[in-house]
Amino acid sequence: MRLPTLRRTRSAEPGVLAGLVRLDRRTKRLVGRLRPGEIAVIDHVDLDRVAADSLVASNVAAVLNAKPSVSGRYPNLGPEVLVKAGVPLLDGLGEELFDRLREGDSVRVEGDSVYSGENLVATGHRQDLESVAKSMTDARGGLSVQLEAFAANTMEYLKQERDLLLDGVGVPEVSTSVAGRHCLIVVRGYDYKEDLDVLRPYIREFRPVLIGVDGGADALIEAGYTPDMIIGDMDSVSDDVLRCGAEIVVHAYRDGRAPGMARVQRLGVPAIAFPAAATSEDIAMLLCDEKGASLIVAVGTHTTLVEFLDKGRGGMASTFLTQLKVGGKLVDAKGVSRLYRQSLSTSSLVMLIMAAMAAMAAAVTVTTVGKAYLGVIAEWWDNLLFTLFS
Repeated sequence: MRLPTLRRTRSAEPGVLAGLVRLDRRTKRLVGRLRPGEIAVIDHVDLDRVAADSLVASNVAAVLNAKPSVSGRYPNLGPEVLVKAGVPLLDGLGEELFDRLREGDSVRVEGDSVYSGENLVATGHRQDLESVAKSMTDARGGLSVQLEAFAANTMEYLKQERDLLLDGVGVPEVSTSVAGRHCLIVVRGYDYKEDLDVLRPYIREFRPVLIGVDGGADALIEAGYTPDMIIGDMDSVSDDVLRCGAEIVVHAYRDGRAPGMARVQRLGVPAIAFPAAATSEDIAMLLCDEKGASLIVAVGTHTTLVEFLDKGRGGMASTFLTQLKVGGKLVDAKGVSRLYRQSLSTSSLVMLIMAAMAAMAAAVTVTTVGKAYLGVIAEWWDNLLFTLFS
């Protein structure tokens, strides 16, 4: 479609950049197509940290958001991630952005404005650290409303899935052996790469059941592992990973509809459905708990109230209740990774070596075998000196 010719206005703000655009109203789907140096066009109100982390990891040149990245409902974490990483973020560009641009178009970003050639496409608000900080401060005033909504969603989910939570009703039979084993559940969420890297010694020693939740399965493959099970909507896991041989559990709606099942069937991969109103990471935890896992280690999942609200979904209430249900078995990988990061200081290492040497010296001097060895060494030394100086 030919862009209308609009009057071009020069922005006084420095920093002009150009690149090809990639468009998608679902940020999670968009990052799979982004290439370094391209410009992401999104439609994401209250941009969360997971989405922002994935955009930064894609080495995106800029992010153009048709919606406000901070609406003021609650203090979401995504905009701060982008601006701290030096990624230009333009907000509130309007729905017409998706009508006026096409995948692969070349655009130029000047200050608050987006141009295609000499034509002005849209004008919004360019975020910086100061504007994000102010928006976050203002948004904290809406926390009480969000907490009330979160509590209401929690009670509603409890009514819907009481049997699943309390008695495990509805959990499907799986062929993967889980009983008595550790399960490592990977979600492509907060700090998942760092946590997976730090958990290598744990994975090597305990050989847990490796479960990827949607894109978490790709994360396991990228880290050098093969998932034993893939659980989720199947909307962000790659085709190659779905064919890796893992058991597939497709997250379905409570009425049995499973949109992700059609994709799996097209690939010729066998799968089973798990109908539940919970999130995919929740049903992964519930399945492991019901099948007798001795420990559940979670990578990239949500653990704090700030993270629940940052996700911006009523469904996060299910995560809160699920973690209460499996809490006795659940270990957050963030805590494990912090323990692994505790390095031994040089002074402590020297003291440890000295203590070991002192212990060896004491053993040599007080034991019969040690005394015999000392006599042999002394005699060898005397012979050496006699040879050298005779």
